[in-house]
Amino acid sequence: MATQTVTRAIECDLEPERVYAVLAEAGNIPKWAPVFADAIEHIADARYRVTKNKASFDVEIALHPSAGTVDYVREMGNGRRGGAYLRVMPRPIDGCTITMTVPIGPTASESEVAKVLEQELVDLVQLARG
Repeated sequence: MATQTVTRAIECDLEPERVYAVLAEAGNIPKWAPVFADAIEHIADARYRVTKNKASFDVEIALHPSAGTVDYVREMGNGRRGGAYLRVMPRPIDGCTITMTVPIGPTASESEVAKVLEQELVDLVQLARG
């Protein structure tokens, strides 16, 4: 069976709540994930319109603060739903681990997606540092 997703993680010395706050604020997405979004606009409730390269699509953001999860889900091809699934978990002494899983698009390779994902995690930590 072919690989369908890529998962990467990064550890940092930031408190989980600080990183989670950055992820939960949809307007931050273009700052740390510019490959995914140039701009994002709130539509209603948990729905947002993402613009990338002058094309737009809708995404639903599911927030679960007590679990440290943020999911960005959209309609994919063939009527399926998918997206980016992020987890912010406290480390035993201090800081946190951030894990993100994303799908591999039909025209992308696993290594290409992994490289982008690794950079997005670095950029996310930098943004959370302020």
